[in-house]
Amino acid sequence: MCGIAGIVRLRDGGLPPDRGALQRMVGSLAHRGPDELGLYHDSHAGLVHARLSIIDLASGQQPMANRDGSLWLVFNGEIFNYLELKEELQSQGYTFRTQSDTEVLLVAFEAWGEAAFERMNGQWAVALWNRQAKRLVLARDRVGVRPLFVAEHSGSVYFASEVKAIFVAEPSFPRAFDPVGLAQTFTFWASLAPRSVFRGVQEIPPGEAWTLEDGRWKRKAYFGFAFPPEPETVSEDIDEATERVRQGLKDATALRMLRSDVPVGSYLSGGLDSSFVAALGRHYAGEMFHTFSLRFEDAEYDETEFQRLMVQQIGSQHHEVVVSRKDIAQVFPDVVFHAERPLLRTAPAPLYLLSRLVRETGIKVVLTGEGADEMFAGYDIFREGKVRRFWAKCPSSTSRPRLLERLYPYLARSPVAQRGMAQAFFGRDLDQAHVPGFAHTPRWRSAAALMRLFAADMKKESDRVNVVDEFLSTLPAGLRDWSPLAQDQYIEIRTLLSGYLLSSQGDRMLMAHSVEGRFPFLDKDVMRLATELPDRFRLWGLDEKHILKRAAIGYVPESIRRRPKQPYRAPDALAFVAEPMPEYAMDLLDERSLAMAGVFDPKSAALLWKKCRERRADGQFSNSDNMALVGVLSTQLLHHLMVRQVPGHREIGTLRTNVDLSSPEPNDRMPDHA
Repeated sequence: MCGIAGIVRLRDGGLPPDRGALQRMVGSLAHRGPDELGLYHDSHAGLVHARLSIIDLASGQQPMANRDGSLWLVFNGEIFNYLELKEELQSQGYTFRTQSDTEVLLVAFEAWGEAAFERMNGQWAVALWNRQAKRLVLARDRVGVRPLFVAEHSGSVYFASEVKAIFVAEPSFPRAFDPVGLAQTFTFWASLAPRSVFRGVQEIPPGEAWTLEDGRWKRKAYFGFAFPPEPETVSEDIDEATERVRQGLKDATALRMLRSDVPVGSYLSGGLDSSFVAALGRHYAGEMFHTFSLRFEDAEYDETEFQRLMVQQIGSQHHEVVVSRKDIAQVFPDVVFHAERPLLRTAPAPLYLLSRLVRETGIKVVLTGEGADEMFAGYDIFREGKVRRFWAKCPSSTSRPRLLERLYPYLARSPVAQRGMAQAFFGRDLDQAHVPGFAHTPRWRSAAALMRLFAADMKKESDRVNVVDEFLSTLPAGLRDWSPLAQDQYIEIRTLLSGYLLSSQGDRMLMAHSVEGRFPFLDKDVMRLATELPDRFRLWGLDEKHILKRAAIGYVPESIRRRPKQPYRAPDALAFVAEPMPEYAMDLLDERSLAMAGVFDPKSAALLWKKCRERRADGQFSNSDNMALVGVLSTQLLHHLMVRQVPGHREIGTLRTNVDLSSPEPNDRMPDHA
């Protein structure tokens, strides 16, 4: 896993991309790849790479070129089926100089062009520069595990794994928030690619390849989720389907354990998903298998009992980090700096601490259970949608809405605890039960209410686009033919999975400490299996992930397999109001600082801060106040760290791969692998 960046001039003539800018870019990404740094430079383009060595440690340096030096690549990720692709390419007469998946990607693109991406099973962000055709191709994996951003400024295109690399490349780049990107974040918990929260910066969407040629971009989607229309009667045997899912997960885990030249560990939360993955990973690990868990001082969030039960069963070398409210507050500025977007929850902070523990242990790669809830219908939002649609068929019923009381059992302040309020909240818009997005509307409405805190000018600009309507207009034409559950899952994948779970809680927190995450549930074939299952196999009545629970029999203790779903959470507002309160919070939530940033109305945001401080004794914060305080504070931090000032970068020394084709200097040469 790595960091990539580059600069390409939009027009002929003028100076080559600045080498100093390229060095600053790779320096800002050194946390993603501390093992080696590389640079390629010609009269029209420059590419840089920060490497975290996982596969083919001895060779595989980047930037990497094809045999005649016409095509150059920088790549962030892993292609797990690279050996199979390599064998296919060799049968067609192609030869290889390294044992790396990077070279397989390069040769596959030579052989098949953009169709190569459809064949790849992995997680990647890649840039390919054809110096003869002066063509740049940027592409990203199916679900957006690996990030990739692009921007245009002063006649050049800048791309990078993280926005900070674009900002440090050119200090004159106008750093400002995109009001619509903020509106998306305060609705969906993340901006939706291709929009980002920064004006003028776009994010390559998952499953897309963008080609730049003759100064123009061409976008192509090579992948899109598709759920088949469900027939009225499904006769498939659930035992056979369970075995296919179990075998699919075994194969996916084996690929992620064995396609690595360094040891692979596993996160272990104590829930079904991570426990199942850890059990499968242990099988392929050999003598030593490391597992890593978060514990919390707050009992409401702690799952220690189940973590230790799983450790006892699989016999792993286990490591724990105990997280307090103070710990969250202490690292939150670093968390926001790495996330590069506002956060409505503090949940990424403990994961930042966990990845630090992984790195300190000497492990570079971990398996995680991310993606299981989206693929196998594990969230309460799917059960909630089913109950509300059932209620909508008889809106006057008094018994049907009581099914809501079976949801959110893990919340101390559950939204269904007060029956009257719950029915009023979830009973809205029942006449819209047939409309895509119906299940998500309550969540979107609650989050969007936080924009009442926006300053007048920011509110005016963000209101020029109805972000929900805009998103719904991008849904596939055939989506209405899918089942309601399939529609709900697709929307969850498009909104929360890529932009928040795989980014703010995933890649950014892992790579902050040079750790790669691998996700068996997001394997190409596992995702296909999941989408082809009948609805009732995924959501059996109100039993979420039913088929996954069956598949885990014999691998996971019954007490874990049968326990109610408990989503990962962490203390939110409480982390910032306990004495002594963090100085940065006091400074950034001051009315003068709020006015300077211009995102929030100073008086409204200051009143929220005052209200939360006054409630710290009993800790009884509403869901709205929790999200609002974290959202305001994280946005203020982001403004301070990335808008007011140019982000910092590490001064780099020797570049292992240093190719300069724009200069005739005799000591510039092609690297041995090129």
